[in-house]
Amino acid sequence: MMARRQAWNPLEFVFWLAALASIFLLPKSYLLLNDIAILALFALSLDLLLGYAGILSLGHAAFFGLGAYAAGLFSIHVSAEPVIGLLVAGAVAGVLGFLSSFLVLRGSDLTRLMITLGVALMLLEVANQARSITGGADGLSGMMMDPILGLFPFDLWGKTAYIYSLTTLFILFLIARRLVGSPFGLSLKAVKGNWTRATAVGVAGNRRLIAIYTIAAVYAGIAGGLLAQTAQFVSLDVLAFQRSADGLLVLVIGGTGYLYGGLIGAVVFKLMHDIVSALTPQYWLFWVGLLLVVIVMLGRERIFAGPRQVVVWIGNRFGAGRRGER
Repeated sequence: MMARRQAWNPLEFVFWLAALASIFLLPKSYLLLNDIAILALFALSLDLLLGYAGILSLGHAAFFGLGAYAAGLFSIHVSAEPVIGLLVAGAVAGVLGFLSSFLVLRGSDLTRLMITLGVALMLLEVANQARSITGGADGLSGMMMDPILGLFPFDLWGKTAYIYSLTTLFILFLIARRLVGSPFGLSLKAVKGNWTRATAVGVAGNRRLIAIYTIAAVYAGIAGGLLAQTAQFVSLDVLAFQRSADGLLVLVIGGTGYLYGGLIGAVVFKLMHDIVSALTPQYWLFWVGLLLVVIVMLGRERIFAGPRQVVVWIGNRFGAGRRGER
C-alpha cells in the first residue's frame, strides 16, 4: 500500500519536465520564473500545515521573513556561500517554528489565527526598529553572493538564480512527497480528520502537529532565504501580512492536501499578476478576486473535471501499457 502511495503519476513527470524545459524555452522570463519557484515553495510549506494538519495560519510570513533576514545577515557577516546560508535560513526559521508551535496548539482555530498573526506582526516591528541590523524601512542591502558550491556564479539575467530556486524546490518537494505518503503523513491526516479517534488509537497528536509545524517553518524559511540570495536585498515586505495572504490565495486557487496545489496555484497567481497588471496596473487585484469568486461559486471539482478526466485516461493508458509489457 505504501509503495502504491509513493508511485508517480504520469502527469507528475509532465509537470516537472515542463519546469525543466522552461529553463531553455523561456530565457527572457527567468526573473518571473524565479519568483514563481519561490512562491511555490512558500505555498508548499503552508500546504503542509493547512492541507495535512488542518492548521490555518495568517502569519506564515514570519518564517519566510526570518529566513530571508537570516540568509542576508549570514551572507554579509559570516559567509556568502549560498547553500550554507540557505541551510542557516531554514534552521533559524525552524527554531522559531518549534518554539511557537506550543502556543499555536493551545486553544481553538481562532486562537491559532491570532497567535500566528501576532508572531508575524511582532517580527515585522522588530525588523523595523532594529535599523542597525536589518536596515529598517530602507531594507537590508550589501549582499554579494559567492558562486553556488563554488561553481555556478549568479548572472544578471537570473538564469542561475532560477535553476538554483527550481532545484531547491524540487528537492524539498521530493522530501515533502515522501513525508506525506509515509505513516507519519497518514497519522497527520488521521489527526486532522478526527483528533479524538486518532489519539484514542495511540497517535500522539500534539507531537505530530509540533513536528509538521516545525517542518513547514523550515520550508518557509528556505523560501525566504532563496528570495534574499537571488534578489540580494531584503525589505520589510517579507514579513508583511500580504505575504501570508498571497500564500493562502495560491492555495485557494490550486487546492490543498495534495502538494501540487501550491505549485499550480503559484504559477496561475504569478502569471495573472504579470499579465493582468500589464494590462490594468491599478485593477489587477479585481481579476484575482473575480477568479476566487468563480472558484468558490462553481467549485474546483467542476472547473477541473475535464482536465481530471484527461489525467485519468492517460493514467489508465499508461497502466495498461505497462501491464501489456509484462
